[in-house]
Amino acid sequence: MYLADSRSSPPSPTPAVHGRRSAVPGTVLALGTVSLVTDVSSEMVTAVMPLYLVVGLGLSPLGFGFLDGIYNGVGALVRLLGGYLGDRGGNRHKAVAAAGYGLSALCKPLLLLAHTGPLIGAVLAVDRTGKGLRTAPRDAMISLATEPAQRGRAFGVHRAMDTTGALLGPLAAFAVLRLAVDGYDAVFAVSGCVAALGVLILLLFVPGHRRTVPGAPRPSGSARGWRATRELLRLRGLRRLTVCAALLGLTTISDSFLYLLIQRRLGLPADLLPLLPLGTAAAFLVLAMPLGMAADRIGRRRLFAMGHLLLLVGYGLLLVPLSDGWPGVLPVLVLQGAFYAATDGVLAAAAADTLPPDRRGAGLALVGTGQALARFTGSLAFGAFWSAWGTGIALAAATGGLAVCTAAAMVVLRLTDRHVTTESAT
Repeated sequence: MYLADSRSSPPSPTPAVHGRRSAVPGTVLALGTVSLVTDVSSEMVTAVMPLYLVVGLGLSPLGFGFLDGIYNGVGALVRLLGGYLGDRGGNRHKAVAAAGYGLSALCKPLLLLAHTGPLIGAVLAVDRTGKGLRTAPRDAMISLATEPAQRGRAFGVHRAMDTTGALLGPLAAFAVLRLAVDGYDAVFAVSGCVAALGVLILLLFVPGHRRTVPGAPRPSGSARGWRATRELLRLRGLRRLTVCAALLGLTTISDSFLYLLIQRRLGLPADLLPLLPLGTAAAFLVLAMPLGMAADRIGRRRLFAMGHLLLLVGYGLLLVPLSDGWPGVLPVLVLQGAFYAATDGVLAAAAADTLPPDRRGAGLALVGTGQALARFTGSLAFGAFWSAWGTGIALAAATGGLAVCTAAAMVVLRLTDRHVTTESAT
C-alpha cells in the first residue's frame, strides 16, 4: 500500500537520523547538478525575454501573454507522454529525460534566427516540449531513489540546486547584456552552450538504472497507454491534488507578467528588469530545503495549499503599493520565492505519495499537466485583462481569484487528509 500523506508513510527500516539512509541519494545530487546548469541556461533567456519582446519587438501585452502562455503551457501537451515513456522499462526515465534536455538545448541557438513573434513562439513551443518530456521522468527518478519519509527533503534539495541556477542565470544574462555589442544574440548563444553542458552531465553522471522497490509490481500494459490516465484519476488523493493544482495554477500570475507588473507599478528602470528574478531565486534557494523538511513533518498537501497564501500577500502588496522602488519590490520577490519553496517540490512529493512505483512518472506528469494547462489559460486571460482594462483591474481579478481558489483548495485537501488514508498500489 502507498500512503496518501507523508505523515502516514511507513517508517524506514533504519531511523532517518541514523545511518546512510539519512543522506540525500547520489541520484538526487546528480540530477540537481543537471538542473542547476540547465536552469542557468533557461533563466538567461527568461530574464531577457520580457524586455526583448515588449520593448525590443514592440509586442502588445496580449501578444506577450500568448507567447508567455506558450512558454509555460505547451510543455503540458507532451508531459504525459514523457511520464508514460519513462515508466516503460527500467532505464527509460533517464533516456526520456535526456531527450527532453537535449531538445531544449538545441532550441537556444535557434533564437538567434527568430526575430518575429510567430517564429519565436515556435521556438519556445519546441523548447517547452523538451521541458515537458524531461520533467516527469526526472521527478520520478528522484522519488524512486528516496525513502518515502524523506521525499520532501529530497525534492527540497533538488529544487534548491535548481534554484541556484535560476539565481545565476539572470546574473549571467545581465553581464552579457552589458558586455556584448549584440546583447540579446550573445545571451542566446551563451545559453545554448550552457544547456549542452547540462545534457553532458546527465549522460555521464546520472545512474541509468531505476531504484527497485521491494514488493513493487512489474509495469503492466495498462500503465503503458493513455487509458492509464483514467485509472490514475481513480486514486482519490491524486485526483483531488490534480484538481487543486489546476485551480490554483489558473489564478497564478506567470513570473514574466509579475516582473513586468513590478517594474511598471513600482517605477523601476526597464534595464533592471532582468535582475528581478534574483530576489525570487534567492528566497527560493534559502527556503526550499527547510520547507521541504517541514512538509515531511506537517503534511505535504497542507503546505502546498498554505504556500499560496504567501503569494496572495505578495499580490496584495502590488495591488496597493506602500512604497515605490526597491523597498516595495523586495517583499514581493521574497514572498514569491517563499511560495515556490512551499509548493514546487512539495507538490511532486505529495503526488508521489499516492502513486505505485510502476506509474510514478505518468502520475507526476498528470498533476503537472493539469497545473501547466491551467497556467497557460491563466496567462492568456491575464494578458487579455491587461490589454482591455489595464494592470490594476487585471491584478485585482487575479488576486480575488487566487483567494477563492486557495480557500477551496485548503478545504478539499483537508478532506483528502481526513478521508483518504491509503491508496492502492495496484
